[in-house]
Amino acid sequence: MTGTSAGQGRLERRLGLTDAVVIGLGSMIGAGVFAAFAPAARAAGSGLLLGLGLAALVAYCNATSSARLAARYPTSGGTYVYGRERLGDFWGYLAGWGFVVGKTASCAAMALTAGSYLWPEHAHAVAVAVVVALTAVNYAGMRKTVWLTRGIVVVVVAVLAAVVVACLTSGAADAARLGVTSQATVGGVLEAAGLLFFAFAGYARIATLGEEVRDPARTIPRAIPLALGLTLVVYVGVAVAVLAVLGGTRLGLATAPLAEAVRAAGLPALAPVVGVGAAVAATGSLLALILGVSRTTLAMARDRHLPHVLAAVHPRFNVPHRAELVVGAVVAVLAATADLRGAIGFSSFGVLVYYAIANASAWTLTRAEGRPARPIPALGLAGCLVLAFALPLSSVIAGAAVLAAGAAAYGLRRAITTLSA
Repeated sequence: MTGTSAGQGRLERRLGLTDAVVIGLGSMIGAGVFAAFAPAARAAGSGLLLGLGLAALVAYCNATSSARLAARYPTSGGTYVYGRERLGDFWGYLAGWGFVVGKTASCAAMALTAGSYLWPEHAHAVAVAVVVALTAVNYAGMRKTVWLTRGIVVVVVAVLAAVVVACLTSGAADAARLGVTSQATVGGVLEAAGLLFFAFAGYARIATLGEEVRDPARTIPRAIPLALGLTLVVYVGVAVAVLAVLGGTRLGLATAPLAEAVRAAGLPALAPVVGVGAAVAATGSLLALILGVSRTTLAMARDRHLPHVLAAVHPRFNVPHRAELVVGAVVAVLAATADLRGAIGFSSFGVLVYYAIANASAWTLTRAEGRPARPIPALGLAGCLVLAFALPLSSVIAGAAVLAAGAAAYGLRRAITTLSA
């Protein structure tokens, strides 16, 4: 069963090119930039710059495949829809399952990250309050979500620009620290790329919102590479700045790498500002994640892979209000009761599988359907699989277990449907 049944309602196409790019930036320039460089440096030292380049290359392939598919299927759901339409119901379901389960845990982690920065002594309570507030913003309509995202992007980019300027203009900066050392093994660079890849993964939010973009066949293929390119410029600037000041070894040991970099640059007064930027970035990531998970939930509910009641669209606000409320409630409960910041490796693995399915789907497009050049989905698919299995073993095992649980649930549902037919 595909498509939208009568009476379910469609989402309204309100997003133009600038809006779509802003949502992509809000998804990518998030909390990860304040933390991801440290584990990448532990894996590859200054070779993290090579890892960043590799991650960007794979992200470009994924973005191109996703953009062509989104133009072809401009509806909510992203790779869940593409996999279903191009590869079969199971592959779409698997992509959607991995995204919804993994990103719901990521939402709770982002909420708790924001809570820890804003009020460490009451991190769980603050996390719940942030989830409730952002769910209310999303519920009130896409226009309010876009305006809030614009504000968040401006604040975070301003903080990151201050970090880059502070580091590169200080006497502590040394270009020699950017050189690749023997610590940068092939395995280490691949692991760094796998860790850094997720900083770029937010461009999928643009595709996931395909049903709410005006002129999607033209807007989405332009918005995704624009957002990705701008994010890459920001990340390269930040990576070069912190490496030049801290070096690969010291960066790998840092718990708050950007704050430590500005202290090493001789501007300790800037460290609290970096903390505020990290809190705002975590909030922006959470806003975009809730947006993406609720839209994928909507698409899966339309096909009855999730309760059909979640397929409703609000008649006034034109948002999947029931899906948003359920996602918000689940995230709030998780944020109140558990600390998932160190236990979401399966989300990383799941995202790479998600994009592997997107690239496999893009491979099946014909030239008349806007198929990208053949090497792009091929390289994207291979890159996703290589990076997925280059992740730490615990992440691979956890991710495979979550996908296996989803596959088992799919098989059980099909068996019950067959028996009752």
